[in-house]
Amino acid sequence: MLLWFVIAYWITSVGIGLYAATRVHNTRDFAIAGRSLPFYMVTATVFATWFGSETVLGIPATFLKEGLHGVVADPFGASMCLILVGLFFAAPLYRMNLLTIGDFYKKKFGRSVEVLTTIAIVISYLGWVGAQITALGLVFNVVSAGEISKLAGMWIGSSTILIYTFFGGMWAVAVTDFIQMIIIVIGMLYIGGSVSNMVGGVGVVVNHAMDAGKFDFWPALDAKEIIGFAAAWVTMMFGSIPQQDVFQRVQSSKTENIAIWATVFGGCLYFVFAFVPMFLAYSATLIDPKMVSDLIDTDPQMILPNLVMQHAPLFAQVMFFGALLSAIKSCASATLLAPSVTFTENILKPMLGHKLSDRQLLHAMRGVTVVFTILVTIYAMNSKASIFKMVENAYQITLVAAFIPLVAGVYWKRSTTQGALAAIFCGLSVWLAILVFGPDDPFIPAQFAGLFASALGMIAGSLLPRVVGRHLPEEPEHAELHHLAASHTGHVAEQPHQHPSRLET
Repeated sequence: MLLWFVIAYWITSVGIGLYAATRVHNTRDFAIAGRSLPFYMVTATVFATWFGSETVLGIPATFLKEGLHGVVADPFGASMCLILVGLFFAAPLYRMNLLTIGDFYKKKFGRSVEVLTTIAIVISYLGWVGAQITALGLVFNVVSAGEISKLAGMWIGSSTILIYTFFGGMWAVAVTDFIQMIIIVIGMLYIGGSVSNMVGGVGVVVNHAMDAGKFDFWPALDAKEIIGFAAAWVTMMFGSIPQQDVFQRVQSSKTENIAIWATVFGGCLYFVFAFVPMFLAYSATLIDPKMVSDLIDTDPQMILPNLVMQHAPLFAQVMFFGALLSAIKSCASATLLAPSVTFTENILKPMLGHKLSDRQLLHAMRGVTVVFTILVTIYAMNSKASIFKMVENAYQITLVAAFIPLVAGVYWKRSTTQGALAAIFCGLSVWLAILVFGPDDPFIPAQFAGLFASALGMIAGSLLPRVVGRHLPEEPEHAELHHLAASHTGHVAEQPHQHPSRLET
């Protein structure tokens, strides 16, 4: 019965996504839903995109082993990312009216920075989407009682999500996210109530977790502990800000105020509901301690699904796996679309020439979506990392390569192309050097050192004289001013139609 429900739900959601695809007529519809989404849909797609497999399976597993201290990256860092985007980045980015986050880097710093940051952003999605594909394989394996292998489940899940993402783009993602958010909220609250009744109430679970030290959040007063804690927090809080999926939700909004407050509200909603799976997983230690002890060191991601399958009635199982599938599908579709759009717009389109028609560009975006789906499924099949670690590690490259250029490009007028290139080079170099040549457990984590190196590179590169002179591209934001300044210094012959009095003025 459960498997047939999953199949019926899967087919229905694909059908809804295909229906939403009828609203896609051009690349703007495909990439940012025609910039026309209302508040409730933007909130839903922000929440549903971030409430993925790591929230339902990865975070609870980490919480059981390490307590709140272990989940500082997500949900604490992840929700703060969305709030920061809404408060500090949504408005200036929305006013620029761009298609991708790569377009921002091109406008501010030129083609070289656009290419480097876009590549970093696309690579970062391998871990995030890979986590969703891995979870899909796990779900199909569990609900079919092992009849569908995890690998087969990965291919089934990724190919069916690809269908409506391929045709519907951001419109399909937004519509399905809205429905899936409702299912996530209802499903999580229902299964939470069911489990609460099994253990004697929420207070029993909370008190037990408190006595076990699971609510200890802050690190010990040790320099290495504090640095590691801060590094885990900023990895997702800052590293996931320069991401195309976040940018798409900002740009898809109907108005600037919607872009700001829907992102903030979606982040707050995500933070609150992320604690429900943690509550469910910890309840398992009271309901079935033997099962927890058997899985905690081998496969802790299976604790929550096993709890539901072995101890919950059929309707509660339906609600739980409906919410879990909704979480995975909404996150996977968004994270398949985002890198495909930015790679096509910022890497492929300039390579093919700017004479592409809008329809040809739309076909290219869909083609890249197919290729990326295949690549990320293969990556997920061969990855040995946990779902939580796959997501956490995904943002290290954007933290060290794309975050500082974004902040400086928005808020520091003296930032230059040379500074952005230095930030990318220094951040990546330090990060890679520690990963490759450093100890297994360095005093300063690689991504944390890379972040500071990137910041120093931006400051030094922007303030120092241009070390390679004419070989650097002219600063895009100053190009027009530079051209006007030249006309004031005697280059009147190049402006034969200018009236002399205007030049004097």
